[in-house]
Amino acid sequence: MPYRMIRMTIETAPHAPKSQIRDSAIKDLTEKVSKRSYGKYLVRLKMLKLRGFNDTSVSFDFPVTALVGPNGGGKTTILGAAATAYDTIKPRQFFSKSGKLDESMLNWKVEYELIDRGINKKDSFRRTATFSSRKWSRDAEKRDVALFGVSRTVPVNERKELQKCAASSFTVDPGHIDSLQIPVITAVGRILGRDVSKYTHLRVDDNGRITLLAAVTDQGTAYSEFHFGAGESSIIRMVMKIESLPDNSLILVEEIENGLHPVATVRMVEYLIEVAQRKNAQAIFTTHSNDALVPLPPTAIWAAVSGNVYQGKLDIAALRAISGQIEAQLAIFCEDSFAASWLKAVLRTQTDVAQEGIEIHEMFGDGSAVKININHNLDPSVKCPSVCYIDGDSLQSDSAEKRVIRLPGLSPEAFIFDKTLELASQLGGILAVRLLQPHITADSIIAKLKEIRLTNHDPHLLYSQVGFTLGLIPESTVREAFLATWAEAFPDEVSAILEPIKTILPRINT
Repeated sequence: MPYRMIRMTIETAPHAPKSQIRDSAIKDLTEKVSKRSYGKYLVRLKMLKLRGFNDTSVSFDFPVTALVGPNGGGKTTILGAAATAYDTIKPRQFFSKSGKLDESMLNWKVEYELIDRGINKKDSFRRTATFSSRKWSRDAEKRDVALFGVSRTVPVNERKELQKCAASSFTVDPGHIDSLQIPVITAVGRILGRDVSKYTHLRVDDNGRITLLAAVTDQGTAYSEFHFGAGESSIIRMVMKIESLPDNSLILVEEIENGLHPVATVRMVEYLIEVAQRKNAQAIFTTHSNDALVPLPPTAIWAAVSGNVYQGKLDIAALRAISGQIEAQLAIFCEDSFAASWLKAVLRTQTDVAQEGIEIHEMFGDGSAVKININHNLDPSVKCPSVCYIDGDSLQSDSAEKRVIRLPGLSPEAFIFDKTLELASQLGGILAVRLLQPHITADSIIAKLKEIRLTNHDPHLLYSQVGFTLGLIPESTVREAFLATWAEAFPDEVSAILEPIKTILPRINT
């Protein structure tokens, strides 16, 4: 099964943390992967047969990759498949066999495309891992791999190896107490927003396998890791381990957001990107958090849903619709956020439609929106129908049978803008008020709108340009003003958009 490419973006809340990673850094890392300028790198894996996946490929087009999906969707399976490419991780850490209860593991097979300049100086090469004859057989390569499982956030007082550290008689040889290294202090400070320069690392046993963290308050009171937050403890330990890794290592993290504030989650992913730049590292993590996706480009994100994989950035909530895990009566997939807002404005004019029974999801890609809609309706486990609305200039084919519907106009943004201005003499006052301007200024507002339209080169920028001209009004406010005005002024066009789905629209009291 070939992978499906989705180009999506996240609609974050106004308070959502923003990424501090520059576009140039994203571009440089993407080009580095495309040029294969790595000493060691996992380029692609193909799960010919692995749990719910059959003939499914995942490419790692950016050195930091997020795996998202509903519980049981397969993201941990992909993480385990990636780990199994290297001899550092034993397959049973992800794929344990329980006697005759796991006969389904027979003939599991994963193929890999790898880079290792110690083996092939110019090109990538292939390796495989198979489960046959009741055991794993693989030609795994050597690479330093750090795996951070969900157990990393287990409270210290629940970790058996540290129970003796809780005794009142516990002491540590001063020679076993180490200060945190500067790179660790810097990274943890950025992630947690906390100064950890006075923190120390205690080696409890002689070989350093059992360790404990300690700190001192601003008032000089000492305290141990037993009084750290789970997120604080796990981040410090993760960063310490990552900083100790050699270049070209692989970092695997399960549920990266565990124990972290949304801002810290964003900063942790930014740290992994910085490590990819500085140490030529590769990182793969699973997540249920939109915040973890904020710093990443679309090509760095894969969604795993019921044996299918989709590449691209998306809102995590959309996964419920893709997998059928929604209580809504109708799911609508569309290309982007403008189309989603347009459809919401259309539906708001329908007083007999049960708005709460409809979920609208922007996919940011016409091809992917169509494919997801088709897969959704073919999935026998899905209880509600779906439809797909594509833009007027989409190269995809509209189809009544497949419930793929074309919106009017070539450019949605330009269509709404131009249609609204057609009735400027009647709508000017209403539009001005919705644009947060005095009603009396309607004529001058319309004149400014016409000037903006005349000089505009990219319809996607129309509403942001209007917002800037009228005094830094948010683009979303401008967009909603135009959509609401258009929807009220053109009821026949509203009806035409809804006509193909009128029989499946959830109605009030039905």
